[in-house]
Amino acid sequence: MPERGRTAHEDSEPDGDIGTSPRGGVSAPPVPGVAQRRTGLLVTFILGGLTATPPLAMDMYLPSLPEVTTSLHAPAATVQLTLTGCLAGMALGQLLVGPMSDRWGRRRPLLTGLVIYIVATALCAIAPSVQALVAFRLLQGLAGAAGIVIARAVVRDLYDGVAMARFFSTLMLISGAAPIVAPLIGGQILRVTDWRGVFVVLTAVGVALTALVWVRLPETLAPERRRGGGAREAFRAMRSLLADRAFAGYTLAGGFAFAALFAYISASPFVVQEIYGASPQTFSLLFGLNSVGLVAAGQINGKILVGRVALDKVLATGLAVVTLAATTLLLLSTGVLGRTGLVPVAVALFVLMSAMGLTLPNTQALALMRTREHAGAASALLGTSSFLIGAVASPLVGIAGEHTAVPMAVVQLAAALVAATCFVALCRPWNRYAGAESGGTPSAAPRSERGK
Repeated sequence: MPERGRTAHEDSEPDGDIGTSPRGGVSAPPVPGVAQRRTGLLVTFILGGLTATPPLAMDMYLPSLPEVTTSLHAPAATVQLTLTGCLAGMALGQLLVGPMSDRWGRRRPLLTGLVIYIVATALCAIAPSVQALVAFRLLQGLAGAAGIVIARAVVRDLYDGVAMARFFSTLMLISGAAPIVAPLIGGQILRVTDWRGVFVVLTAVGVALTALVWVRLPETLAPERRRGGGAREAFRAMRSLLADRAFAGYTLAGGFAFAALFAYISASPFVVQEIYGASPQTFSLLFGLNSVGLVAAGQINGKILVGRVALDKVLATGLAVVTLAATTLLLLSTGVLGRTGLVPVAVALFVLMSAMGLTLPNTQALALMRTREHAGAASALLGTSSFLIGAVASPLVGIAGEHTAVPMAVVQLAAALVAATCFVALCRPWNRYAGAESGGTPSAAPRSERGK
């Protein structure tokens, strides 16, 4: 990160052997075979597929949640723990894999994680009880974390500044297709088989993605840029990152925004199908429409707003819209606005999901701008905070049973308010030193990188 006193223009210039990207960002030092491929469509598609691991693992499974409660003779709150287990595994796995990728490079930890993910997903398909399913989902999440955290680290290896924010929005276009397609596929799978067939399909997808990574994704972290020192050095780097107030603020803001998103993911199958009587296919269509809104907003962010409007302003707008939509959902679910049907609730959910396209990519980009040397550790902290907070939100939305949407709305509104508070209090967006892309002079780097 640049030191205080450098201008935003200076921050986009090369630093030593750091090269500039075609879009004006800063790339990693040359790595054989990477410079020619890093903007290629196939590599971009692979990175998008890796970031699509969470929606593929969870969203394709969502339409079958009510069926799982019947098949395994378990209450809805217990079945929702299968989502929590997967999410908690992804959170903890990122803490392990992120620093490992800083030390040993990106490819080796990624391929190992993908192989374990395939095995765990296949075990989910034959789970004999809900307890076993929760355990296998936890393992699935632990292994699947490799794709999530390393994909972000690879982007940080290759891009910086505005170019990085734009690339994250491009990834949202690709990975955002997963929540559109996944529930639709899940709903259609349930026409010909049961919920176990969903995990068979997920296993096949994992095999295909692993093959693509093996053949076409190059190593992006050169040996001379890898970090030694083992676990102690990794935790020292994480502690230094968390001591950076702005990094912590963006990380927490993104984590609680994700909690609002995951409250929707966890509760919407029951809200839409059990409370409003929609079929699994109707739920899948509505879920896909909401994902279209998220992808569209992400593309507006990357193609129109980034580079023209300060990222902090876009992020503030996204958080404000999420808060407004969550407030509306709470009013609808409590009956303050009178008796309502599915349509008003669906509209409010669409607005909330769309605003995530302005919120999530910018929290990631702004946080990762705070460090060059510990991209894996920074990516791990970003992902772990999001998934852990989301894992807490999952059981809370079902605490009052399957016949009210109030818990979902309460969790979403509380999460949105906490996210906005963390953003304002810690990132201090009005401060001209708040960040490299906040419209003024970039802020100082974390303590561990000052003077570099």
